[in-house]
Amino acid sequence: GGHGERDRAREPHPARLHRARRPRRGRRRRLPPRPVGGAAFRGRRRRAGSYVQSSGKSSVLESIVGRDFLPRGSGIVTRRPLVLQLHKTEVGEQEYAEFLHAPRRRFTDFALVRMEIEDETDRLTGRSKQISPVPIHLSIYSPNVVNLTLIDLPGLTKVATEGQPESIAQDIENMVRLYVEKPNCIILAISPANQDIATSDAIKLARDVDPTGERTFGVLTKLDLMDKGTDALDVLEGRAYKLQHPWVGIVNRSQADINRNVDMIIAREKEQEFFHSSPEYAHLASRMGSEYLAKLLSQQLEAVIRARIPSITSLINKTIDELESEMDHLGRPIGSDAGAQLYLVLELCRAFDKIFKEHLDGGRPGGDRIYWVFDNQLPAALRKLPFDRHLSLPNVKRIVSQADGYQPHLIAPEQGYRQLIESGLSYFRGPAEASVDAVHNVLKELVRKSIGETEELRRFPTLQAELAAACNKALESFRQEGRKTTVRLVDMESAYLTVDFFRKLPQEVDRAGTGYPVDSAGTGPSTPVDRYSDAHFRRIASNVSSYIGMVSDTLKNTIPKAVVHCQVREAKRSLLNYFYIQVGSKDAKQLALLLDEDPALMGRRQQCFKRLELYKSARDEIDAVSWSR
Repeated sequence: GGHGERDRAREPHPARLHRARRPRRGRRRRLPPRPVGGAAFRGRRRRAGSYVQSSGKSSVLESIVGRDFLPRGSGIVTRRPLVLQLHKTEVGEQEYAEFLHAPRRRFTDFALVRMEIEDETDRLTGRSKQISPVPIHLSIYSPNVVNLTLIDLPGLTKVATEGQPESIAQDIENMVRLYVEKPNCIILAISPANQDIATSDAIKLARDVDPTGERTFGVLTKLDLMDKGTDALDVLEGRAYKLQHPWVGIVNRSQADINRNVDMIIAREKEQEFFHSSPEYAHLASRMGSEYLAKLLSQQLEAVIRARIPSITSLINKTIDELESEMDHLGRPIGSDAGAQLYLVLELCRAFDKIFKEHLDGGRPGGDRIYWVFDNQLPAALRKLPFDRHLSLPNVKRIVSQADGYQPHLIAPEQGYRQLIESGLSYFRGPAEASVDAVHNVLKELVRKSIGETEELRRFPTLQAELAAACNKALESFRQEGRKTTVRLVDMESAYLTVDFFRKLPQEVDRAGTGYPVDSAGTGPSTPVDRYSDAHFRRIASNVSSYIGMVSDTLKNTIPKAVVHCQVREAKRSLLNYFYIQVGSKDAKQLALLLDEDPALMGRRQQCFKRLELYKSARDEIDAVSWSR
């Protein structure tokens, strides 16, 4: 109706053709393409190779909400998806908005909401015209809205402007499709009334992803800006393009109204006045306007939810389980009183202590390294002791001779034996202390690993450091006790020699006690023994070596016992005793410092907790709807 006349009216008169093409004086500004469209995605209008006015998507969304809060401007303004959740509150309650990325901040000034959307967009995309698929989550609480969730997406475009990649058109279309292809998505395709509906990219894309039209709602804006003598009845009544759901006409605020900050309530009244007073649209006035659109979408959303309650409930329960698991991983919120904080610290310590004991007892790897110290390191160290040098012939001669003093020994060099044995046994101190140190290092490493493997502790770096310091201090005291005990074992072997060992050695004197060895038949004396011959000293070295070997075998068994008793056993029994005493003396302020968390982790938990509460609330509401059907 009237399209031919309108097109002819737009065609310049031949007599004025030269005048129409004459450039304006002054600097000419090239305007970037302005994307436009709807609350699921936006369409656009293209004419003569340039982009013209928008379809009023921002105004439609703001009319539904009843507030000015969306960024405006030329080019691509929406560069990240905006998930807009509307929550109807009681009459008289204050309107406010909240962002998921700023959960503790309430916005009552919606001009600040616009600025926050712009700032959050720039945080990821910069101030260029780049886009990002990461959504911004915004919740608005108001008595003037219906319970509804809308997703505002970047507008479709075909030409990359300065600062944009050449793939911008495909990138935006892919992002839009990612949302509108979902079977639960209701598509709100917005097109201006002064555009041929056959060229609407919003309708074209909606038809691609929703061929049956079950999910598509057509919205026609700018009805008040159509040329005189023309109307949009063919579209609104479904003759130009039929959808399963009726078309809804919208009259947005004019730019002058926006500049004057005309109230949304007044704008809605003017919109209804337009439809009721218009001879073309008066018979459709009851199902026209932004207020009717909001109610229609809310009713449709409720109908879809009712039809999909089983699958939605299953999805919500799965998401709740995932969020519960994430909350367990991140840790639950901390109580504010000292009792709750102390209880949490003790619970964390018990969790750490359990993992540490599992390492020692074999439930986790690491405890076997202690056995390796006893089974490999200690025997190897004992074998490497310099007994060959200590019991060499010159050294034995020197020590025995010095032990005799001015008066040589009569029968056997007992003082020489004792000095050789005592100085030889002193070498065992080194391997004994090395075993203690090796086990100490293993225990320290197990403490470090256990702290790292205690997931509940990861959120508290300060507590981790304090716990590690207390454990290392306790292990150091265990090491000192282990050293004392193992060295005492060596000293005990030196303090009292095993007499039976020497009594069983072959005697060098004869049975008659003459000091001469008997012959093999035992019938008479043989050649007298030279007690200062090399063979005599070799015999002494051999006897001392045998005795030291016997002591070495004994220590190889007793040193591990002492180490386990003084270090491993005590670590299992009282590793945290000192820490418990320290923690018990702390007040609420000191405990709060001990439970100081990483701010990023706190933010993640807060967001996760809020999402969890929302999903649980949704589940309760769905259950209530299910029972009321």
